[in-house]
Amino acid sequence: MNGAESLIQTALNCGVEVCFANPGTTEMPLVAALDGNARMRAVLALFEGVVTGAADGYARMTDRPALTLTHLGPGFANGIANLHNARRAHSPIVNVIGDHATWHLKADAPLTSDIESLARPVSAWVRHSSSAGAIAADTAEAIAEAMRVPGRTSTLIVPSDCQWSEAGAAAGPRPAGAPPPAAPDSAVRAAAGILKRDGANSVLFMGGAAVRERGLKAAARIAAASGCRLMCETFPARVERGGAMPPVEKLPYFPEMALEAFAKSSSVILAGARAPVAFFGYPNLPSVLIPEGRTVATLATLEQDVALALEALADLIGASRTAPVRAGKGPAARPTGALDPSTIGAAIAAMMPEHAIVMDEAATTGMPFFGASMSAPAHTYLALTGGAIGQGLPCATGAAVACPDRRVISFQADGSAMYTLQALWTQAREGLNVTTLLCNNGRYRILQVELARAGVTEPGPTARSLTSLGNPNLDWVALAQGMGVPGVRVETAEALSEELARALKEPGPRMIEMMI
Repeated sequence: MNGAESLIQTALNCGVEVCFANPGTTEMPLVAALDGNARMRAVLALFEGVVTGAADGYARMTDRPALTLTHLGPGFANGIANLHNARRAHSPIVNVIGDHATWHLKADAPLTSDIESLARPVSAWVRHSSSAGAIAADTAEAIAEAMRVPGRTSTLIVPSDCQWSEAGAAAGPRPAGAPPPAAPDSAVRAAAGILKRDGANSVLFMGGAAVRERGLKAAARIAAASGCRLMCETFPARVERGGAMPPVEKLPYFPEMALEAFAKSSSVILAGARAPVAFFGYPNLPSVLIPEGRTVATLATLEQDVALALEALADLIGASRTAPVRAGKGPAARPTGALDPSTIGAAIAAMMPEHAIVMDEAATTGMPFFGASMSAPAHTYLALTGGAIGQGLPCATGAAVACPDRRVISFQADGSAMYTLQALWTQAREGLNVTTLLCNNGRYRILQVELARAGVTEPGPTARSLTSLGNPNLDWVALAQGMGVPGVRVETAEALSEELARALKEPGPRMIEMMI
């Protein structure tokens, strides 16, 4: 084997089966290695931000890493924003970056850059392979490091001459890492004491594995026994919702609303989440969103077995051994009238099939959906974890690769979608079951809200221009069709329901542009 072949075979030996790629000249030996091993699925994206965002979506749905393959420092840099998001989602990802031949680096060719410095801010582990023979072991270690609980990004930089040179055998998987440790008994006892004291005046604030099925069933037992409120992070990586899952509030985005959400509670127990902070600093508002004077206790951190801790807490407070079963409410009514955030959220909740995956990057338009879909059929909800927009379309793409038997609904704002619209092309090329619901309000609405919050009640021409997506207007049906995705435009809630019903029955990707 040469170095590139040993890398691909090692990845397969370690259970990695997908490579999202946008390669260049320094990755050609790796492209040839992918060509020679049909077991590794190679998925081309036309922009590196789609590559990294798709790897994030794939990891969230499988809890396993995919490879990303990008070209030198500039190519990798194009994908950093979604690696920032993936880091906040704690997604396991293994980046493979080709570098110049070792003997060519001293020539300082035009594409030469400090790749390690670019990688470190978004990577928990970085290595520059020193020889062809080292690549297999380096690959196995990169994968093992990515799989450390709760999930991390590894980056392996592979010089092109190390790829094409003889390397020897591939490596096998490293021994599985230690399982997440249990939370201390003292933390469980402290949380039980708070619940017994405060009951309905307490909040169980959850993230990570706490909002997966096992954690939520334990949380439902806790809430039934204590009366506490269940709340999750504003932008969770993954939440299981609907069906038999308990209703969970989502912490509001704006700090005033978040502070109000906690104000009526005297205590907050953190389970797989840290104390929430505001996205930005605002005059006369605190950074930490739990009001002063509240009792705050950590039941379990992200690095600990939070589901086990929730089960232990439920047992300690004497909760029923079985989670309460939610009574089904039947299909929600289809909304009527003009399209607005409320009717759009209601339409999706009414129409979504069981076991759908919803990737929500709808920004201001998407806010009512979480509440509207609380009683929808069982589904998985993914959100914009790190705040770097352009995550939605790629993340939906990766989720569809991970779960080909499930329908993915990409709930998408127009401004954010323009960052990574190339994901539509990948969806078309791969025949992925993604239905994109594009909210077209022709503006960066969130920035207009922030201007008003900053006291700018009458924006001038520059401010209006910098928060508008008009002049010219974006035609998303045409953009989608140009990427190979059939598209349709709707202007009423009735038309949205009809087109969504039609799209969900058809295989492959579809785009519905919603004019707001």
